[in-house]
Amino acid sequence: MNINKAKLKFLPNSFEIIEKGDYVVCAVSGKNITLSELTYWNVDLQEAYYSPKEVKIRFEETKKNK
Repeated sequence: MNINKAKLKFLPNSFEIIEKGDYVVCAVSGKNITLSELTYWNVDLQEAYYSPKEVKIRFEETKKNK
């Protein structure tokens, strides 16, 4: 089975597939997320997150840097 990384454009309630693939990588943990399981992302940062835990980590990081 050939598994390829997808390239997406994250929109407020969906995402657009720029390059077809099977998964994206979490911006915080580095874990692979299949497109069918992708639930969390940030439109402004154009990043995907594996779970709410990673969302919180990134939120805290960006809050600190402001």
